[in-house]
Order: sequence, then structure tokens, then C-alpha cells
Amino acid sequence: MIRNEVFSCFLFYAVLLILKMYVIAIITGQVRLRKKAFANPEDALRHGGLQFHREDPYVERCRRAHINDMENILPFLFLGAIYSLTGPSLFVARLHFLVFSLSRLLHTVAYLLALRAPTRSVAYTIAQIPCVSMAVQILTSVMAYA
Repeated sequence: MIRNEVFSCFLFYAVLLILKMYVIAIITGQVRLRKKAFANPEDALRHGGLQFHREDPYVERCRRAHINDMENILPFLFLGAIYSLTGPSLFVARLHFLVFSLSRLLHTVAYLLALRAPTRSVAYTIAQIPCVSMAVQILTSVMAYA
């Protein structure tokens, strides 16, 4: 399977996106520690007391960025893997994967740094274009078997 150039290209971007998700999870944890804002009472007790069992706006921002990644990157992983098996050209496939990945990176930066609107919305929308394109191409490839 790794000999498939399109699938190998997909794997490259997929792993980068997963690593980005891990980084956001680590950032969220570090911000929780720095802000002393813990989601669970046992964590708050360990770090100074129940008064730290609370929400913090920046922790919540990090958490929402991570949740948004899960909502968008997980479908991309499915679509990209299946799309890779439909025989697209390497150039077109790479363009799909690159546009999605760069848009998601911009979306995360916009979320974490609270960049001006509509930066985050534009990044989100641009990332959806290759996903919709891949979904349509997958459906076109398999509709004769439905």
C-alpha cells in the first residue's frame, strides 16, 4: 500500500495533522497548569485546592480548537484514505491534502491567537472545499455499485 504515491502523500499530511492535534492537546494541558483552571476536582486538589476547579476563557479557547480539529480532521482522514484509492492524479491529490492541511493550520493559529474575524471562518471554509471535492469524487467512483 505504501507504494501507492497518492496514499503515501496522504499519509504524510495525515500524520502531520495528527501531530498538530497532539500539540494542541499538550498546549491545552499546559495552559490549564499555567492558569490553574482544572476540569476535574481531583486535579484541582492536586494543584492547590478546589478553588482551581474552574473554567478559564483561554483554556476553553484551546479546548474548542482541539474539538474543532477532531470534528474536521477525523472526516478528512477517512475521506483522504478512500479518495487515495480511487486513482486520482498525484498533483490533484496533493493539492487537496495541502489545501486542507494549511487551512487547518491557519484555523488553529487563528483560534489560539484570537485573530480577527473572519480569519478562522475563511480557513474553515477553505478546508471544506477539498473535503467536499473528495467526497463527490468518491461517490462518483462507487455509485455504479450502489
